[in-house]
Amino acid sequence: MNKEVSPGFLGRLMTWGAVWRDIADKVSGADGLDSLNPDLPEEDARKIRVGLDDCLASRGGEVSARARAATLGRAYLSLNETGRARFLEILAREYATDHDRVRDTAAELLDVDRDDFATLQAAEGRMRDVLVPPRLRLLTQFNALPRGIKFLVDMRAELMRLARDNPALRGLERDLRDLLASWFDIGFLELQRITWNSPAAFLEKIITYEAVHEIQSWADLKDRLDHDRRLYAFVHPNMPEEPLIFVEVALVNGLASNVHDLLDLSAPALDPEEADTAIFYSISNAQAGLAGISFGNFLIKQVVERLSHSFPKVNTYSTLSPIPGFRPWLDRRLAEGEPGLLLPAERKTLAQVVAGNGDSDAAKATSGSKGSFKALIAEPDWPGREPVANALKGPLTRLCARYLVNERRPPRQEGRAGTVLDPVAHFHLTNGARVERLNWLGDRSAKGMAQSAGMMVNYLYKLNEIERNHEAYQGQGKVATSTAIRSLARA
Repeated sequence: MNKEVSPGFLGRLMTWGAVWRDIADKVSGADGLDSLNPDLPEEDARKIRVGLDDCLASRGGEVSARARAATLGRAYLSLNETGRARFLEILAREYATDHDRVRDTAAELLDVDRDDFATLQAAEGRMRDVLVPPRLRLLTQFNALPRGIKFLVDMRAELMRLARDNPALRGLERDLRDLLASWFDIGFLELQRITWNSPAAFLEKIITYEAVHEIQSWADLKDRLDHDRRLYAFVHPNMPEEPLIFVEVALVNGLASNVHDLLDLSAPALDPEEADTAIFYSISNAQAGLAGISFGNFLIKQVVERLSHSFPKVNTYSTLSPIPGFRPWLDRRLAEGEPGLLLPAERKTLAQVVAGNGDSDAAKATSGSKGSFKALIAEPDWPGREPVANALKGPLTRLCARYLVNERRPPRQEGRAGTVLDPVAHFHLTNGARVERLNWLGDRSAKGMAQSAGMMVNYLYKLNEIERNHEAYQGQGKVATSTAIRSLARA
């Protein structure tokens, strides 16, 4: 569901350069920051430290503070990846919490008489102050700049990538995550319906950020915004030109079983007033830098509320979702060997196909190879060969149900159940959905075959069960399922 989008720093520099340059020109003392070597060698790194210290000095008023932040932002955007990594390391290492001051202040706090309430409060206030790292105060200053929050969101996207191999950056990344989490509280977000009349620049971003089913053209986008479709996005008031997360909805009759029918440009549009089902067929996180800051559950709940008021005949709310982790999980299990994966009847059916009783091409493809099941699903054209597809349907559907319901990550706390492996399943189960139905070859695209052997799943949101399902999954690790899914997962 998530799609990492390159921060595009050079593009940001071109877009924001003029605005930030005008702001930066209002402050003196920024010598050299507009002509840095993109690699940020030590000589230029010293200039960055001077600029950082100037920001922390808080000399002058609000205009001067914005100008200094704009100067630093322009300097950061002018660097290449190597230079930006060095900039971030300086910020992470040299502008972190002063641990000596923390220890000294903690010692003072411990010495205060608990009955001396005024002195105790003052000591606790000093403790809070010294725990705030200078880098956090620096980052906060970008909030006052035009598109400054977007700048920090993109900075965190790069920080997350760099921190995987550089532990020194992880504290800075956590600081920035916590800062953004406070700014992107759900109370500050606005749910907007996106239509064909929305600004073209915003629609272009929808095309760019769509992470589940690629939008092929403007005609494709227009079809997804037709009168029997809805597209809703969360937007932040300080980032009005950017979607944060968006959901695409189809108003249909009955549960959708494959995405190809939903995305068929030639399919006739349904009168939405006659629809009884809302299908959430794509949910895309648009900002890589907001990963881990969850507002997807609020998106679904608010969209359901809007739809229920607009279309009283709609009484079923479901997804048609990908299963991105199934095929990678299955491939790992197959690499360990097939014993235990297949039931005897399934193995017998597959053996008949391999022997050529049902498909001579399959026999040729797998003759002399170990593990017919593994060999068969490795063939890219198996969905089009009916005997092979029929033989694979049983085991693949059963194993997919097992993967969705039973396969877990290790629990974070002893005595707690681990979460399910599949990230999309975890998202919907956390939001109170239940696993309703598996759809055989619901997505036969190359992406769908690589992710889940073509299968898709309906997660059902029953309004009177959402809270109960959410509590059961979060508290006890219980996965709400339909009877059919539960039977498959137990087989």
